[in-house]
Amino acid sequence: MNILLSTCSQGLLYSILALGVYITFRILNFADMTAEGSLTLGGSICAVMLVNGIDPILSTVASGLLGSLAGLITAFLHTKLKIQDILAGILTMISLYSINIRIMGQSNISLLGRSTIFSKNLSFVIGAIICLILLLLLNLFFKTQIGLAIRATGDNEQMMKALGANTDIKKTLALMISNFMCAMSGALISQFQGYSDINLGTGSIVIALASIVIGEAILNGAFIMKLISVILGSVLYRFIIVLVLSLGLNPSDLKLFTSIVAAILLSLPNTKKFIMRRSKNAKN
Repeated sequence: MNILLSTCSQGLLYSILALGVYITFRILNFADMTAEGSLTLGGSICAVMLVNGIDPILSTVASGLLGSLAGLITAFLHTKLKIQDILAGILTMISLYSINIRIMGQSNISLLGRSTIFSKNLSFVIGAIICLILLLLLNLFFKTQIGLAIRATGDNEQMMKALGANTDIKKTLALMISNFMCAMSGALISQFQGYSDINLGTGSIVIALASIVIGEAILNGAFIMKLISVILGSVLYRFIIVLVLSLGLNPSDLKLFTSIVAAILLSLPNTKKFIMRRSKNAKN
């Protein structure tokens, strides 16, 4: 029972990261690599604040807000300096590694004995409540005029420009929201596991993408259903990891396993199209 609740809790906390990545990769159609750095940034800032006796809730929110600045930097590099989206994200991500080391003053910080959001052993309930609040807020926001404009920018940026919309502002706002989510996820994950580490964000993009694709295979439909699918995909992914580890996979091979799974899942749509095309040609 404890393993079940722990796995669900981890899935919920990582789903916040997945939701952030979903905003950039799926809604905005922006290959943002900043998430790996902002996840660690959130964990680093939160850990330092907790060690200094600052309230856990305030520390978590502050981590998210400061994480949004990482998205702002990436947006500036892309929209003002005209650097390609993926390169802008990589530059910010690399810079954040040094910044995170500076913030923590060392490679990791232990939170044992510190007061955290999860101090009362209600990690699953707290994680579920946080995910529900964020889910509702995101659904409401992306139904507003500016939220719909962000979605339209991701669908057809050239059309939005032709209509006179400032797509740079839309991209900047979406990147800030995305990295707010990623940093908050990092803050919550650090509190849950009891420490913050400089390598917390390593491979997080792949984990998030795997969660998104798994979720899309389960649910589809209205916008809120797509958001719910991301959360379900993240939880299911954690159970897959637990299952694979129970079968004897070396923990050090998890990154490789995640990359392979993500590659297979991401290639499925094109594989299906290829098979259908071959079948059609064979019939003709």
